[in-house]
Amino acid sequence: MQQQIEHELALIREMSYEFYFLTVYDIVTFARSQGILCQGRGSAANSAVCYCLGITEVDPARGNLLFERFISKERGEPPDIDVDFEHQRREEVIQYLYRKYGRERAALTAAVFTYRPRSALRDTGKALGIDPAIVDMVAKSHHWFDSKGDLLKRFNESGVDPDAQLSQRWASMAVALLGFPRHLSQHTGGFVLSRGKLSRLVPIENAAMADRSVIQWDKDDLDALGLLKVDVLALGMLSAVRRALDLVAQQRGEAFALQDIPAEDPDTYEMICKADTVGVFQIESRAQMSMLPRLRPRTFYDLVIEVAIVRPGPVQGGMVHPYLRRRQGFEPVTYPSEAMKQALSRTLGVPIFQEQVMQVAMLAAGFTAGEADQLRRAMAAWKRKGGLDKYYERIVSGMLERGYDREFAEGIFRQIQGFGEYGFPESHAASFALLVYASAWLKCHEPQAFLCAMLNSQPMGFYTPSQLIQDAKRHGVDVLPADVTISGWDSSLESQAVDARPGVRLGLSLLRGMRNEAAQRIEEARAIRPFASVRDLATRAGLDRHDVQVLAAANALHSLTGGRRQALWQAAAAVPDKDLLRPADLPEDAPILSAPTEGEEIVSDYRAMGLTLRRHPLALLRPMLAARRFVPASTLATYQSRQVARGAGIVTVRQRPGTSNGVVFMTLEDETGVVNVIIWPTVLERFRKEILGASLIGVYGQWQCEGEVRHLIAQRVVDLSWMLGQLDTRSRNFC
Repeated sequence: MQQQIEHELALIREMSYEFYFLTVYDIVTFARSQGILCQGRGSAANSAVCYCLGITEVDPARGNLLFERFISKERGEPPDIDVDFEHQRREEVIQYLYRKYGRERAALTAAVFTYRPRSALRDTGKALGIDPAIVDMVAKSHHWFDSKGDLLKRFNESGVDPDAQLSQRWASMAVALLGFPRHLSQHTGGFVLSRGKLSRLVPIENAAMADRSVIQWDKDDLDALGLLKVDVLALGMLSAVRRALDLVAQQRGEAFALQDIPAEDPDTYEMICKADTVGVFQIESRAQMSMLPRLRPRTFYDLVIEVAIVRPGPVQGGMVHPYLRRRQGFEPVTYPSEAMKQALSRTLGVPIFQEQVMQVAMLAAGFTAGEADQLRRAMAAWKRKGGLDKYYERIVSGMLERGYDREFAEGIFRQIQGFGEYGFPESHAASFALLVYASAWLKCHEPQAFLCAMLNSQPMGFYTPSQLIQDAKRHGVDVLPADVTISGWDSSLESQAVDARPGVRLGLSLLRGMRNEAAQRIEEARAIRPFASVRDLATRAGLDRHDVQVLAAANALHSLTGGRRQALWQAAAAVPDKDLLRPADLPEDAPILSAPTEGEEIVSDYRAMGLTLRRHPLALLRPMLAARRFVPASTLATYQSRQVARGAGIVTVRQRPGTSNGVVFMTLEDETGVVNVIIWPTVLERFRKEILGASLIGVYGQWQCEGEVRHLIAQRVVDLSWMLGQLDTRSRNFC
């Protein structure tokens, strides 16, 4: 490691990058001084110097460094250090940079947004004077995976005559606009800092957000000029992990930091192997959950592989199944040479990481480190710019000269092309794996703190607060309703009994339409003395009619009124009159209101918060579903493979990865758990309206079971949304 550090320092000195490293170090030091969790990722995690400066968290001694992936003399381009900060506090870091360097020396990079199908349809439809309702309907019916030829089909489905002259013109104009620049926006966090006035180098404008400046060029323009850029990025999981660690420390009565999480915990890995990972960083998607029981991670490095293997690069390059077969013992681990073993032994002879592709090029085809990095850059850009074919002859002939057969050499080149579809560097995967393990450990051992932190870090992640709460309740977490006499703005942990685990008290932030300022005034007034009535609450906390009605609709006034309907009635008269009549108190007898049904309460909960702590909506609909022979998720889990099955549930997730060859993956939730549905392209074509538009779906099909991986293969889909009545549910679609 001493030799590695000296090598890096020598190259940094030769390339005059000392000030760049120290600038990033200063930013990270500021964040940590303010208690903001942060960590570097990407190729910077290949650097031992970055680790020593505290910029990255991955111990170089645990990995396989390839520093040339980060800095290369042959490349002659500045390094790119990406640092993630808590998404809710990143603005503090941004404003620190503006304060330190001044807006004349610091600015964010721009990003050019181009026309996509929906925006092209909306703008051309508006220009042609088409009814906005029709434009909205057609735009919403078109999804990213629809081809240009599908456009007229969407017209027909939306009730628009595809043969009409206006329709033909609309379609041709929309298609012509695709890919053209639409508007300039801010980059997610790319900062350019200069020694002198930045306006002498690049054009600058004021951002839409206050106290921000934006360079009118994008990152590719800046790379072409060789300007140094620091990426100050936002990551929601860092916010959640930091909040969870604070809650654990509060419960234990002692400091508890990321470094205090026990390494290689067997219970945590057991939970991961079962794909019980709702809310866990990076391994919460359908694809990752399907991979976990197959790969069965048992060590930190297994998590590094898990993060990297479910990516388009390894999938398109044909690396996934060979690796799994070797890992499961179904195929022997072989290497074509000792040199290749050096590069591929950690992944059982199958290249999974970008660094391995570079190492293979260096060891088997005679590339220098700089040439291998140029190959990596060509891989990343070949889909957009081409340029990879020129490496074909060099790679194949170089491997043939060193004794490898042509079939193997061509296979390596195909894998390199696969990585052009997006492959992970090992250093990046290792950085993310640290957060995977930390969030998994918290979910496994501190589920109350984990849920509370996730709720307070919204919006983020793959799942809504409703889905996170449903999952936590299935794991025995006691979730308590929002209550104006107890709740703060954030959700909190609340002790319930001696030696019992705390419950999670929902915060007022989960109430739709609730304002942070109003919640703060409620807490301040409550600290003086408890509220005696809704009118007392409104008067002392300075609430207006909107605030009180939001609280009443969410049943957060229950302890003051006894129920939602009584709260809504009292809310109408609770807000004091203005001026002379403000101190007047007009007594009025409250009417006797009938109690709402359970179904009405659940509908009101969803309308006010998007979730309920009562029974799952499908528990009420179970008799109707059972009459149609739809069985719950818990029953389906007991089915044998290839058994005919019927399942129904509220749609929570729709996905169609670019590598799925048109297959749509859907997750349905009921009162007992979730059902993962696979929909083939032919089925999607037949039931497109139901699959893409329904909120409650019934699926007829065949159960597929391979070990712990279970799916329902759809053959027929029906829309059961009418059963939900006025219940407002939301799903994450194609994100």
